Amino acid sequence: TTTAATAATSTMQLRLPGVVEPNSYKQVNVTSLVSGRITQVRAELGQAVMMNEVLATVFSPELAEAQTEFIAARSEHAAHDQRQARAQRLFAIGAVSRQELEMLDAEKAREDQRVETARTRLSLLGIPEDRAQRLATPADVVSTFDVRAPMAGVITAREANQGLNVDPSSPLFTVVDLSNVWVVADLYEADLSRVRAGSPATVTTTAYPDTTLTGRVAYIDPQVRPDTRTAKLRVEVPNASGRLKLGMFVDVQVGERAATPVVRVPVSAVQPSGTETVVYVAQPDSPGRFSERVVRVGDATAGQVTVLSGVQAGEHVVTSGVFYLHAERQRSAR
Repeated sequence: TTTAATAATSTMQLRLPGVVEPNSYKQVNVTSLVSGRITQVRAELGQAVMMNEVLATVFSPELAEAQTEFIAARSEHAAHDQRQARAQRLFAIGAVSRQELEMLDAEKAREDQRVETARTRLSLLGIPEDRAQRLATPADVVSTFDVRAPMAGVITAREANQGLNVDPSSPLFTVVDLSNVWVVADLYEADLSRVRAGSPATVTTTAYPDTTLTGRVAYIDPQVRPDTRTAKLRVEVPNASGRLKLGMFVDVQVGERAATPVVRVPVSAVQPSGTETVVYVAQPDSPGRFSERVVRVGDATAGQVTVLSGVQAGEHVVTSGVFYLHAERQRSAR
């Protein structure tokens, strides 16, 4: 039995279920630069914060010790400079040997290194250079450290509580910029050829049916999961209004909306043959004879499959007896 291939149109658009996730490039885990004990927490879960806003305060003996060491190193450095200057004057009148002067020069290098090491430690603990230069006496030492937001965003996780002992590896808060979020969907292996990075995408939700967000495919996972035969697809969409919530289910439509001409044949006409897909086309000038055509197929809906190449509209393809023809073709090829 044969049936004529029909001309049709396809929008080449896929509809996929997706989930809203934070933009990982705009998500920061906030930690303290110093060890100590939290004395005050100023940020709550779900709170919007600005860049450099104080989130918590930490009492840190480590910070006080580092400042004290820096003050001591600078004081000893200044005292050594005075001794060295006095020795140079005495050397000029022969009251000090060259060996003693060279020993003081070597000690100066060590004092310089000690001051620089103490200054570097303060910088690593979050004390800027201008503030470090103002440290002159123990009265200038501060023992508290403010943990600040590294960027503007929303607090999506909080581990900090008053009285908690922390160190630089302890996560205290998670700050996420929700003005731009990711929508992650599963793309089936059979549809990989229909989508590429940069393809337009629209996102809709059941929560806000009147809102349609537009974006583009930013990433397609190069690895297909063996259990589901799908690859992760990521769409970046703006979320300035904050309507999209993390974990929300959404619908994603990916691909061009413009209709393109295609050819459709019944699914029963398509026969896998090794690594290829074939159909059998009736030869109009030779009744009862058929030619095997290698085709490239697309999506299948309502019992019809899209043929992207290999068959023209109007040609008659075999729809019943395909397996018999395929077996006969295999036998004659031996």
